[in-house]
Amino acid sequence: MAGRRRGRYPPEYKERIVELVRAGRSPGSLAREFEPSQQTIRNWVKQADLDEGRRSDGLTTEARKEMRELKREVKRLRMERDILKKAAAWFARESESIPGGGMRS
Repeated sequence: MAGRRRGRYPPEYKERIVELVRAGRSPGSLAREFEPSQQTIRNWVKQADLDEGRRSDGLTTEARKEMRELKREVKRLRMERDILKKAAAWFARESESIPGGGMRS
């Protein structure tokens, strides 16, 4: 069934498949025997190699996790900043419209 998505695979399952590839099994033969596609298995092997320092042409799982968290934090901070800008503009308009509510020197 091409294009079918399934939930996440357990880490132990991924590790075992990676071990089988490193022991000489091809991703194609493993894909036929088990459920993940060849490309999924290749991706797991690449990620394991990155995490173990065997290659350096991508991000480790830890770096990916940190990047996701930082992007989430940036999004939250931008939203908070936008809310504060709107609130400051609203309060500035309100203080100008209230008689005697302006700044006194």
